Amino acid sequence: MNDKTRLFLLIAMIGLSSCAVRPKNDFDAAKVPPIPDYSSLNNWAAHPDKTDPADLTPSPDFPDLQKDAPVDVIFLYPTSYTGGLRHSSHQRDWNASVSDAKTNLKTDNGTIQYQASLFNGAGRVFAPRYRQAHLHAFFTEKDSASARHALDLAYTDTKAAFEHYLKYWNNGRPFIIAGHSQGARHAMYLIRDLIEGKSVETQLVAAYIVGWPVKTDFYKTFKACETPQQTDCFCSWRTWERKYGLRHAFEQDIVCTNPLIWTTTENAYAAKSLNKGGVITPFEKIFPEVTDAEVYHGILLARKPKFKGSILFQRKNYHIGDLNLYYINVRINAQNRVKAFLRR
Repeated sequence: MNDKTRLFLLIAMIGLSSCAVRPKNDFDAAKVPPIPDYSSLNNWAAHPDKTDPADLTPSPDFPDLQKDAPVDVIFLYPTSYTGGLRHSSHQRDWNASVSDAKTNLKTDNGTIQYQASLFNGAGRVFAPRYRQAHLHAFFTEKDSASARHALDLAYTDTKAAFEHYLKYWNNGRPFIIAGHSQGARHAMYLIRDLIEGKSVETQLVAAYIVGWPVKTDFYKTFKACETPQQTDCFCSWRTWERKYGLRHAFEQDIVCTNPLIWTTTENAYAAKSLNKGGVITPFEKIFPEVTDAEVYHGILLARKPKFKGSILFQRKNYHIGDLNLYYINVRINAQNRVKAFLRR
């Protein structure tokens, strides 16, 4: 896949909600794809016992440190099962099969390389394949019941994968939970159902629940991070173009973290000079000072990023770049929280 193709896909994914092929029938529990077997490495998009795109880095200055890492990272990827026209013949079910080669390739060349890889400086990266819900699940009212069932099915897989990880590979090691978009939605519930208030919470370094709204009262005791080295806490943000966000965005009681200064303080502006680099396309190029950040009424405001081809980037919702626009800052922050946890 060349750089022009990657750029086109990056920009095109922003508009998928309007052009995606929709599931052709209602959700039917009797016709869902087979349950993944998480003892098979084939059902992990990233795993320390295999070579995968999460092992890549955009620069030798940021090496892959998984081999000797004392910490693990569970990464839940966003939606790649979109029903695009090229895949219309087999992407019209409510949930993807984990053996769908085209969806897996799209996942691996996209979010595993461009997002999961940012955590390979903090720990061993585990990213389970799961029967992700179709993109249409997030944009429908008519099919709301089917959408809910599809998301619930996807969530059962992420739970099963995490439980398998705990039983066979964790061995008491500290871990980070990270997810973006649909993956963040599953991570949010995973922490509430299997980690918060349980003995395993003492192993949780921190969580990055990015691209999905988390209400301030969603957890009973698990809190949002307020400092760059705080542990046993979570970070969450959703990125919008600054001018548009100031005019239209307002959400009550939603956690929003500024990924340049690592606080949820409202209107604490972080200039782009604090942005150590975004990774957009090509993967091997880092864009320092690509954009700024400011928390505003539950969302993250950012000025239009500047990179090769950004003239085509006209959307006001920067959701697809939630992690990529702040790639190096998030990478360094995950490392710092690990160091703080290990010192503790």
